[in-house]
Amino acid sequence: MKLSNPLSSWKARHNTTNGNGASPPASVEKHEGYDDSPLPRLTWPSFSMGVLVSMGGFIFGYDTGQISGFLGMEDFLNRFGQHHANGTAYFSDVRSGLIVAMLSIGTLFGVLIAAPIADRIGRKISIMFWCCIFSVGMIVQISATHKWYQIMLGRFVAGFGVGALSLLVPMYQAETAPRHIRGALISTYQLMITFGIFLAAVFNYAAERHQKGKKASWQITMGLSFVFAAILGVGIIFFPETPRYDYRKGKIDKARQTMTRIYGVPDNHYSVHYELEEIRVKLEAESIKISPWQEWYSMFFAPKMAYRIALGMGLQMFQQLTGANYFFYYGTVIFQGTGINNSFVTQMILNGINFGTTFYGLYIIEHYGRRKSLMAGSAWMFICFMIFASVGHFSLDRDTPHNTPKSARAMIVFACFFIFGFATTWGPMIWTICGELYPSRYRAKAMALSTASNWLWNFLLAFFTPFITGDIDFRYGYVFAACNVLAGIGIYFFVIEGQGRTLEEIDTMYLLGVKPWESAKWVVPPLEQMSGKMRRNIEEANPEKAIERGLNEGGEGSVQRAEGPETEHKEQ
Repeated sequence: MKLSNPLSSWKARHNTTNGNGASPPASVEKHEGYDDSPLPRLTWPSFSMGVLVSMGGFIFGYDTGQISGFLGMEDFLNRFGQHHANGTAYFSDVRSGLIVAMLSIGTLFGVLIAAPIADRIGRKISIMFWCCIFSVGMIVQISATHKWYQIMLGRFVAGFGVGALSLLVPMYQAETAPRHIRGALISTYQLMITFGIFLAAVFNYAAERHQKGKKASWQITMGLSFVFAAILGVGIIFFPETPRYDYRKGKIDKARQTMTRIYGVPDNHYSVHYELEEIRVKLEAESIKISPWQEWYSMFFAPKMAYRIALGMGLQMFQQLTGANYFFYYGTVIFQGTGINNSFVTQMILNGINFGTTFYGLYIIEHYGRRKSLMAGSAWMFICFMIFASVGHFSLDRDTPHNTPKSARAMIVFACFFIFGFATTWGPMIWTICGELYPSRYRAKAMALSTASNWLWNFLLAFFTPFITGDIDFRYGYVFAACNVLAGIGIYFFVIEGQGRTLEEIDTMYLLGVKPWESAKWVVPPLEQMSGKMRRNIEEANPEKAIERGLNEGGEGSVQRAEGPETEHKEQ
């Protein structure tokens, strides 16, 4: 019996010109002089690029996961904690809050300054630079002996690198990945975050078990951070600069070579020429030089941009207010309070669920839509937190948790249910929506603001959680439950469904004021049928729309100009 090659049959089912894949505009037609063959769904260069660059998300997740375990380690507690009169070590709310949350303050600054630096020296070199900054922060921490504020300051410095990478990683992927797999590659960033959190829990458990009471118990886990930063910082050397950055610097041939390699097509493929034409039009539209402050100022007064900036920042805020980091940052301490004998094992289980179920989240985002999935996730997480908080406050014996083992187990179960809901909906989908929310002209700056909102609320929750739980114990879960209700309502009234839409279609829907609850079935009218003012607004925010108009009016000639900007741009 002859067996067929499953990889070959998969590629045949998933090329970009059949019903399963998206194709670049007009690429399904025949264009004389160009290669019109179907684009490969996935190539080794695009796959390896996605995995390697997403290591920036792994670094963030690994750092998040390790600090939760450190707070419960015997040696870490004795070295950096405070001591009662009888010699018992403990962390005050202020000290634990500062140690955990100072990373978020660093990330807030890092994400705001990373974009202009990347525009000046390039995305590739920027990633290498911020990996070095992160490593400096880790050196400061790992060399600490008994000064808790050295740990705090080291996390602050490392936060600069983590925050910068949280912006640069999606930016590099968006500017390099083929458009038909761009969404999946950006979502890989969240997947790697969950993998980092899980792996940190595993290493924390192993180190505390075999090195309990020694400084190696936390230094081993922390020291491994250098390995992952080195993989990204050194590995990126073997990958090209993004084609869009190269094109802006006049390196058009290099940009074309990068695209053909990532796409897996010859130089004369129509999709490459089409995308180069998009880049050319965008560059010409942005050729008017104004100061950086004027760029930021004008962004807020562009059509519907203030609304969308506020929406993106609100979505990132509610991603934090779902309560996920309540478990990720303080999970080990939380479950010690329920009387679990080995809370490191519990944390490892939670993080494993978070990582494993994120794969399912990557599936449902394109099969059930953003709006339905997020609203269902909000309802699910609301129920889980209501039960978790109620059991913790009314049923658990918080003074002697071992007297109520069933209550403790019930809290663990519903914590797992909550993580499942977060990892499949609000975890990966908010990053995707924020990537779809803004027009190309303002995307980098607007995404920087929304990401900064994520880190600001990350800091506030990390710092104030010990104080709040000290006052209201597990009733803190009711706060997160209420936030999940508000988040679900916000999705219904404000977020437009982007499933199956191009970025330009989504932008048009926001500009036209389409009602979000009607957006899934709304049909975008052709650009030619819109009013002159609306057409100008759309083309101003999305210069690539002019290409489609040029194709309709002038045929293939406008695309062939992609050959020409090299000389023109260099002369400028």
